[in-house]
Amino acid sequence: MRDLSKDNRFLSINTATVREQGTLAQIIDGIARAGIPGISPWRDQLQACGVAEGARLIRAHGLSVTGYCRGGWFTSGGAAGLAAALDDNRRAVDEAAAIGAPCLVMVVGGLASQSRDLPGARSLVRDGLAALLPHARAAGVTLAIEPLHPMYAADRACVNTLSQANDLCDALGAGVGIALDVYHTWWDPDLERQIARAGKDRIVAFHICDWLATTRDLLADRGMMGDGVIDLPRIRAAVEGAGYDGFCEVEILSKLDWWRRPLAEVLETCVARYRTVC
Repeated sequence: MRDLSKDNRFLSINTATVREQGTLAQIIDGIARAGIPGISPWRDQLQACGVAEGARLIRAHGLSVTGYCRGGWFTSGGAAGLAAALDDNRRAVDEAAAIGAPCLVMVVGGLASQSRDLPGARSLVRDGLAALLPHARAAGVTLAIEPLHPMYAADRACVNTLSQANDLCDALGAGVGIALDVYHTWWDPDLERQIARAGKDRIVAFHICDWLATTRDLLADRGMMGDGVIDLPRIRAAVEGAGYDGFCEVEILSKLDWWRRPLAEVLETCVARYRTVC
């Protein structure tokens, strides 16, 4: 397993972690000042900055783009809304390519409005990914399926396990990968076997944070690494044992804690915990 204690070269910040602390331009500057080499912007922040300007700022600060969040949401309009979802996803792919992101993280969507058809939603996700793939392949952007915790199956993502993500990769072939987020997958008793199954070719993003045992908000009360119950070294060992040698990307949605702290403090803490906890 890689030794993270000596430098930050495998550390990236997902801009959701500090989304309340400033504009994307300010966040880019803060990340560079903290000596962090990687960044993964969220789409709303990039659009507010302007795609061309965001790309220019990232390059000017010498940062490596580790991903782009997020595409997906194939299911919210049901089958009738798939064409509109695909149009929006093609734009997201183009934005990812413009900033040099190797992957577009896919939060695939949950149940359609007024629907209880979970198998149907999962079929629609497969159809949407298959239809988007030619555009993504042409742009050189991998579609990184992010399985979300089952508590989000209804409203955010009906792909909830790494096994389901692996099955989609099996079915769809080249151009599809996996964004593995410990917040969503740490509980899975089959996790390590599915990590090995995914291997180095499928795992294209590795997101870290922590699960607080006393979570107060199931969307936006994630913990800083070391403040919760996730065995981060064990999961990282499995991911790296499968061949992954990319960045550890900190993604912490925390409206009750970390979003309220100064930008520099959050980034300094990310560096310290990355070196000592992960």
